Amino acid sequence: MSSPDAPIPILLVDDLAENLLALQALLQREGLVFLTARTGEEALELLLSHEVALALLDVQMPGMDGFQLAEYMRGSTRSRHVPIIFVTAGSADTQRRFRGYEVGAVDFIQKPIETDVLRGKVEVFVDLYDHRRKLAAQRDELAAYAAALSAADQRKNQFLAVLGHELRNPLMALRAGLKLLDREADAEKAAGVRSRMATQVFHLSRLIEDLLDVSRIDQDKINLRLDRVGLQTVLESAVETSRPKIDAGGHDLVVEPPAEAAWVTADFTRLSQIVSNLLTNAAKYTPPGGRIRLSSRLTAEAVEIEVADNGVGIPKEMQAGIFDLYTQIPGPDGRSAEGLGIGLALVRQLVELHQGEISVDSAGEGKGSCFRVRLPRSI
Repeated sequence: MSSPDAPIPILLVDDLAENLLALQALLQREGLVFLTARTGEEALELLLSHEVALALLDVQMPGMDGFQLAEYMRGSTRSRHVPIIFVTAGSADTQRRFRGYEVGAVDFIQKPIETDVLRGKVEVFVDLYDHRRKLAAQRDELAAYAAALSAADQRKNQFLAVLGHELRNPLMALRAGLKLLDREADAEKAAGVRSRMATQVFHLSRLIEDLLDVSRIDQDKINLRLDRVGLQTVLESAVETSRPKIDAGGHDLVVEPPAEAAWVTADFTRLSQIVSNLLTNAAKYTPPGGRIRLSSRLTAEAVEIEVADNGVGIPKEMQAGIFDLYTQIPGPDGRSAEGLGIGLALVRQLVELHQGEISVDSAGEGKGSCFRVRLPRSI
């Protein structure tokens, strides 16, 4: 069924052009559109490609008359439920009326036409059609809403499962570390245990901070501390933050600094977080020993930051939703990578808070990916 805001179509069929013009003039008003045919065959062609609210059919036409056209309409699933009003200049005796109702007519209008009567009857069916159309649109909206709720519920369940896994592993490691410290007398070995425990504590704190950041952004509780900051300093901070993850994967990181000093109006900590999250994401989805490139480019009005890798890439069907919450793709080993699937969603939200844009390019699975952040340049 057509959009609730589209004009309502009415089919007019009469072998005389002047009769068609007269009907249009009589019924013309805003919100209606008329499809006209001078033969039954033309009318059937129109019904193949158009949905109509009502059909006004002349009974006495050469070739296929109005009754035969109505029979064809009732035999088609597309036009079976279209209300039909016969318009006739001939006798409307009981036998003819009976045949008309038999082929599905809802009414007969005798020529010469009484204007108010015809308009009143047409308005009834126009209103019914409009009502059905709005109900169908509401039904489709409710179905889409229900599907979105179902998908959100499924994502929530997946998120809770992943969250439990992500919290359990470091907590188990910390518990095991405490038991080892209770038994370990060697100071050097105990220091190694504490170092590993510190790594797990750092992982937990980052996890919780990401969760809190998403909540803060959704509630408009993040306040950026904007200042004029140098791009080079931001990139250096981001590299330092993500270096442990990059080194752990044995990746080769290439940093291409801006060709000249560049400044942006930004929250230094949050902008560094944007870049470090992208670098960490690249390290996560690149097989050991891969290549990661951090580069920047300047235009007259903007600063562009790119993080590219030769990792697992992003399937075409997932690229449109890669910045949605809880979205994850399989890691280099074919299993879901660690994390909650909120890193890129957080990056997008922080970029938008800086009045910037973020996009991704990937040729597909196994062909790496490139994330590009574009921010207004501060002169």
